[in-house]
Amino acid sequence: MNKLDHIDEFRRALKGYHLSKVALQTLSQTKLILLVAPTSSGRNTIIRELLKTGDYHFIVSDTTRQPRMNDGVMEQNGQEYWFRSELEMLQDIKDGKYLEAAVIHNQQVAGVSIRELEAATEEQKIAITDIEVDGADNAHKYKPDTIAIFVLPPSFEEWQRRLKHRGYMEPKEFVRRMTSAADEFEIALNQDFYRFVVNGSVEQAAITINQIAKLDEVDISLQKQGRQLAEQLLLETRIFLAKT
Repeated sequence: MNKLDHIDEFRRALKGYHLSKVALQTLSQTKLILLVAPTSSGRNTIIRELLKTGDYHFIVSDTTRQPRMNDGVMEQNGQEYWFRSELEMLQDIKDGKYLEAAVIHNQQVAGVSIRELEAATEEQKIAITDIEVDGADNAHKYKPDTIAIFVLPPSFEEWQRRLKHRGYMEPKEFVRRMTSAADEFEIALNQDFYRFVVNGSVEQAAITINQIAKLDEVDISLQKQGRQLAEQLLLETRIFLAKT
């Protein structure tokens, strides 16, 4: 079980958090793509597809939690996460060196360090990562030209199939994820900076995101369809939750 020895200090530091001037300068020089999505929408698979082009730098987040086993393989520093001590992360937060950071389930602190954006800029690549809605909102406040993409499953039925394909999940956990998804749909629909991309095919979704990232091309009709799909998914999710 992960725990935080300095949780109160983290909360104080995050309450009035501001990026440093150096961090803001780095941020202004970096093209940033953030993928937001409800659970099992395939955003990580899309990122892996985009990384094959060699034009993207995947942002590896920092965390205070310990490495763990995934499918019998131990997580590696710098791959799944940068595993850092509480005091290291606390000092970097105080110094304004995170694009966004948060206390998660009162057990760990995770965040996107400016170090990763510096690396992307040095490599002359587009910085990309998956992120939660709160993190995307914070990033947009600091960097209004952030490209925030909300990835959607093609239908409620296909989404449910993908969720169940991941293996058995406790009913309470399934409901929790659906509740979070409803919140995420609603937040995205109430923001004007999201671009909606439907993940019916990983390859096509990656092509669409690549065009948005490199050419700043947004198909208005596709965006309208994406918003309509998000509204429909929200409605069906609420119906599902009302029945549970």
